Order: sequence, then structure tokens, then C-alpha cells
Amino acid sequence: MKQELAHLNLGQPTQYPTHYDAALLQAVPRQLNRTPIGLDEGASVPFHGDDIWHGYELSWLNHLGVPQVAVAEFRVPCTSVNLIESKSFKLYLNSFNESRWDSWADVQEQLAIDLSNCAGAPVAVRLDTVQQAQRMAFGDLPGHCIDEQSIEIDCYDYNPELLQLSSNDIVSETLHSHLLKSNCLITNQPDWGSVLIRYHGPAIDHAALLRYIISFRHHNEFHEQCVERLYMDIKSRLKPTQLTVYARYTRRGGLDINPFRSDFEPTPQSVRLSRQ
Repeated sequence: MKQELAHLNLGQPTQYPTHYDAALLQAVPRQLNRTPIGLDEGASVPFHGDDIWHGYELSWLNHLGVPQVAVAEFRVPCTSVNLIESKSFKLYLNSFNESRWDSWADVQEQLAIDLSNCAGAPVAVRLDTVQQAQRMAFGDLPGHCIDEQSIEIDCYDYNPELLQLSSNDIVSETLHSHLLKSNCLITNQPDWGSVLIRYHGPAIDHAALLRYIISFRHHNEFHEQCVERLYMDIKSRLKPTQLTVYARYTRRGGLDINPFRSDFEPTPQSVRLSRQ
């Protein structure tokens, strides 16, 4: 896959833009990852959801030349043809810095147009003032944290065979872990995250699930792709009748990415975790 993405700016020397430029955005076809995890091209995906991005370094000039600052939320549907490459997204947002815009509404509209064109599907955009953003409290992932188990772990290379059931009893559980780490597909930089797994079905072995999550520690893949791999592994191997996988990653370059995939519940309102 790296060869197919060699044209991306990611991992290359960076020249920051001095004027607005939508052409900075770069798309990555979702199908590049979906074929290896068993999702054939042209077939409908077995989940719905969004990639919820937050932009903390968005600024532009108003018509008088006074800098404006916003905190942005972007929701990219997982049914879009493309995901948006994160470094190109950062450079694109920086291209607003020295450009004048008549109103916040104009900026929001242009962001939605450009991101939708890149993703190949409508992208929802919301801009908050700093004061509005400060009123958004930190939260926590719901359910039981599986991180404090007294177990020994020695596998840090991706291994879906670690997944197993504890019994065939049918349960409904919400579990989460803060020990998810993977690495950028192109640069190998570490990506840190927390992951929520909510399911209805045969009981999942918690120790096995934690070992599996930790096995992503040396794995190279984009955030969105890791979450879809988590989802497909659990769905295919453990056979829950309902499943949600939701990861909240720490930010890099003023952006965080929070992919949500589910076959039974809607994308939630965004609640920041303490590491975000």
C-alpha cells in the first residue's frame, strides 16, 4: 500500500501555504484498506458511522484583516469514497491563515465544499468560538475499562487470532481501553488512542480482547483503517449480533481523528477525553 500512496505529502519536507488553496487536500481511497479486511470493492459495508475530526488550529482574517480563531468539528461519513489524508488536511487548514473572508459562514461553507469534494460525500462542518469550545467539558468513555487486568502480554505485532470468547452466554457489554497504539502507515509515527467496544452476543474474553488491542502496537495503518480492522476482526471471529467500535485518538498537528463504526447505533455527540 505504501507504493500506492507515495504521491502524498506525508513524510515529505513541508512548505506551508501563504494563501487559501483547496488543492492541498489529498484523498486516500478507502478501498485500499477494505479489500485486505474482506470488504470487496462495490459491496456495501456492514457498518455505518463517521470519522469525527476536530481542528484546534484554524484561523483566518476577517474583511478588516483581524485574525479570527475557531475550533472546528468535521464529520466525514464512512460511506465516502475517500478518507482525507491528515497532513494534507493540516496544510489545507493552514492555507486559511492569511486569507480574508467576509464571514464565519463563508468559511464554514467553503470548508464543507472542499472537504466534501475530497471525500466524495457530504462532510458536515461546525465552527465554534473559543468561548463555545471551552464550555465543552471533558468526558470519559462509558462502560468497563479492561486495562487493569493482571495478565502477562508479550505480543506487540498485530494478531487477530488472539481474540476469543469466554463463553457462549449471550451478553450485552460496553468495554473500553486506553492502551491502543498503532503507527502511521507512511511515517511510522506513533498514533495513541482509546477505543470503545460495545456489543451484544457471545461473551468476549476480556484478557484476550486486551491482548488483541495491544497487538496493534507495532501495526502500521491509518486511524480509520485500524478501527475498521478492529470491527471486522471482532465481527467475523466472535460473531456478535450487534457491534460498535469507536476510537478517540490524540491530536497531531492540531487535528484529532475519532472514527466510529457500528451496525446498530448512530454516531454519538463528541466528548473529548483528557488526552485530547
